[in-house]
Amino acid sequence: MTTTPYIHEVKYYECDRMGVTHHSNYIRFMEEARIDWMDQLGYGFERMEAEGIVSPVMTVECTYKRTTTFKDKIEIEIRVTSMTELKISFSYTMKVAGKLVCSASSTHCFLADGRPVVLSERFPELYADIVSTM
Repeated sequence: MTTTPYIHEVKYYECDRMGVTHHSNYIRFMEEARIDWMDQLGYGFERMEAEGIVSPVMTVECTYKRTTTFKDKIEIEIRVTSMTELKISFSYTMKVAGKLVCSASSTHCFLADGRPVVLSERFPELYADIVSTM
């Protein structure tokens, strides 16, 4: 399955006194892109959480290449870089007008009631859909 990139337009409040998007916001942009990606798969976070599954962040990394400012439209491409039955890792490529502004990655696990979940057993359809994007 192919998904479309997520577009985030930088808000005024996301910028610092110098008019530059504050670095901490890129982590939020990654989450927005991940939620959009799951929605495109047809298995949004609301559904997962309603079925008792959460997917907390285990690691996150960002490399900043260029600044962004108010009203910039950041195109965020998300890709699954690895998938096991317990964890998933993503890469994010963020661009404005075709120019790289940030590359990032994150790893998440799957939990139910605070305990690890084997995704292929609990949600085989979701597991198969994710694997098909790789």
